[in-house]
Amino acid sequence: MNPKESLYDSLGGAEGIHHLVTVFYSKVQRHPQLSPLFPEDITPVLEKQYQFLSQFFGGPALFSEQHGHPMMRARHMHIPITPALAEDWLACMKAALEETGVEESLRTFVLSRLAGPAHHFVNMPHE
Repeated sequence: MNPKESLYDSLGGAEGIHHLVTVFYSKVQRHPQLSPLFPEDITPVLEKQYQFLSQFFGGPALFSEQHGHPMMRARHMHIPITPALAEDWLACMKAALEETGVEESLRTFVLSRLAGPAHHFVNMPHE
């Protein structure tokens, strides 16, 4: 990763983030524990995830422009999220990063950035 580049740019900008989100949600939709948590029509979720990750990784503030402050934990409180589900989500993201060809050091950095928020969303201590 170029230290002068944002994560957004390092991941390929708009096109790279779109591709990552598409690959990620194809994995989520096949995951036995995660897929029931998402609507059958995943399109709005894909768009919001793209907007959020673009902003989170240093690109345009698409999520805030469309939906206001992210307040991501509050937006996920209606979903029962356990530590195991947070790990499952991260595992799907790791697999998506690998499949999209993101180099290992960048994958590790991206996953470390996402681990905090993923565990922050936990609202149920266990299954």
